[in-house]
Amino acid sequence: MATQVKHPIWLPALGSPGAGTFASLYAIESFARALLSSVVPIQAYDLLRSEQKVSLLYTCVSVFALLITLTTPLLLRTFARRWVYSMGAALLIAAAAALATHTLTGQVIGQLCRSAGAGALALGLNLYIMDHIHKTKFMQSESLRMAWSTLGWTIGPAAGVALYTRLGLAAPYAASAVCSIALLALFWFYRLSENTAIRAGGKAKQEVNPLRSVGRFLSQPRLRLAWLIAFGRSCFWSTFFVYGPILMVVSGQGSFAGGLLVSAGNAMLFCALFWGRIGRRFGARRVMSLAFAGMTAGLLAAGACGEGLPLLAAVFLLACTVFTIALDAIGSTAFFRAVRPRERAEMTGVYRTYLDLSELMPPLVYSIVLAFFGIGAVFATLGLFCAVCGVICWRYLPKSM
Repeated sequence: MATQVKHPIWLPALGSPGAGTFASLYAIESFARALLSSVVPIQAYDLLRSEQKVSLLYTCVSVFALLITLTTPLLLRTFARRWVYSMGAALLIAAAAALATHTLTGQVIGQLCRSAGAGALALGLNLYIMDHIHKTKFMQSESLRMAWSTLGWTIGPAAGVALYTRLGLAAPYAASAVCSIALLALFWFYRLSENTAIRAGGKAKQEVNPLRSVGRFLSQPRLRLAWLIAFGRSCFWSTFFVYGPILMVVSGQGSFAGGLLVSAGNAMLFCALFWGRIGRRFGARRVMSLAFAGMTAGLLAAGACGEGLPLLAAVFLLACTVFTIALDAIGSTAFFRAVRPRERAEMTGVYRTYLDLSELMPPLVYSIVLAFFGIGAVFATLGLFCAVCGVICWRYLPKSM
């Protein structure tokens, strides 16, 4: 009877999931999100006509996104991880549809779906990586993942703005939706498996509580430090994606210049492989501290230039991206090495809040700063915060990393 079973011969040919598997998934996800990274803030500015109102909009959306992120790990207690990841891709499609309405309501719903979708995708992908990549290979895997996303984050922002300005608002959203569908198809083609050994039993499932997970996370110094590193770099990217294009618009350079700025910054992602090798050679502690120092200098210089010298400010912001990518390439290893196997789902959910809070806290602070100063003060404020992150990183990150 066994000879009558039809085995799918193509599945074994895929081999075990490796760094390339997760890099390819992240590359397509990056393209789907990058196409709208410059369009969304520009459209928000078109609707609101005020940098301060845009900041308040991002703040309000991020509050709800944060709540969604904290409760997302609960879905893993009810649904298999593959369904949570698939839901993330579906939310990106829904975000594109809502944003295409070009209304304030659609803008809010679209940004919320986009944040929630990115959160579900990040949670699922990080868990798969920890299941299938050995801890000694995390730095190499992460640098490869960042490098593979270079094409999407380089072409996407400028392409999205070009589609938005030349073919209408539906064009970039349709392109993003198509990429999300491709991501979903590739994910199911890979048929990734979960490490069931780290899943909690029935009693643990009943005891899962988001607030308890937060408390458990905060009680572990290494997890707190890993979160701060991720939060610092994510604050830069959220500021760069939103206020970089706005700087170009308010200084008279145009929306397309804003898209080009973001694309040029993302093109630096190819440096991820370089930083990965440097991190393995000199240690993560030295490289991450250096990265925060470089970001601090570049942001303070960009803030000094401001609207008066927008092109020079753009050059300094681009210099900052080179250092920030060092944190993208090796920063996550601090979390991957610190989290305990049986707490991965809950702790990853809490860790992922760095992204939501990086979209919540900076706009909230900037809305106050912009009430008194020009847009250059936004970059100077972030520079001071990066200086604090650098000092903490150098002081408390283990020398052995």
